[in-house]
Amino acid sequence: MLRDAWAIMTKDLRIEMRARVGLWQVLPFAAISLILFSFALGPKASTLAQGAAGMTWVGVLFATFLVVGRSQSLEMGTGVSEAQRLAGVDPAGMFLGKTAAVGIQLLAIELLLGLGAKLLLHFAIERFWILIVSSILATIGLAAVGTLYGALVAGARARETLLPMLVLPVLIPVLISAVRCWQAASVSSGLAIGEWLSILATFAVVYLAAGILLYGQVQESQ
Repeated sequence: MLRDAWAIMTKDLRIEMRARVGLWQVLPFAAISLILFSFALGPKASTLAQGAAGMTWVGVLFATFLVVGRSQSLEMGTGVSEAQRLAGVDPAGMFLGKTAAVGIQLLAIELLLGLGAKLLLHFAIERFWILIVSSILATIGLAAVGTLYGALVAGARARETLLPMLVLPVLIPVLISAVRCWQAASVSSGLAIGEWLSILATFAVVYLAAGILLYGQVQESQ
C-alpha cells in the first residue's frame, strides 16, 4: 500500500511540475481571491488584520476544488483505470498517494497565501507552532475529503459544480477550526485552541480511514 501511495504521489507531482497548472492557474486564482476579499473589507489595517485568517482559508478552500479537479482528471484518460487494475495498484495506496499529492500542493498555496496575508492584510504571527500544526491538520482533512469525493463524482457530467456542493457542507468544521487556530496564532496571549486542534485532528483521521476503506468501492462504482 505504501509503495503504491509513493508511486502515485510522485507521479501526480511530476505531472504537475511539468504542466505547471498550479503555478499558472491555481495560485493566481487563490491570490486574486485574497486581494478581492481585502478590497471588500476596505483599507483599514485593523479590519484587514481581523479578517486575514478567514480570507486566507476561504482562498485555500476555493483552490482545493481546482487542485482536486485536476488530480482526478489525471485518472480519467482512456484505459488508465484498467491499466491500474491490471498492474494491481492498491486502491488504498492510490487514495493515500493522491491525497498526499493534493496536500503538498495545498500546503504550497497556504504558504504563499499566508505570506500575502502578512504583507497585504497586516496579519501578525505570534505563535508559529499553532499556525504550522493547524495548517498541516487542516490540509490533511481538505485533501482527504477532496480526494474521496472527487473520485465519487468523477464520472458525473456536472462534476465541476457537483463537487463543491457535496464537499462544502462537509468541510465547514475544518474551515472554522483552521480560522480559529490562525486567529489564535496571531496573538501572544494564550487563547484556548485545544478544542479546535482536536476537531482538525479527528476530522483528518476519520476521513483518512474512510478513504482507505472506501476508495476502492468508489472507484468500482464509476
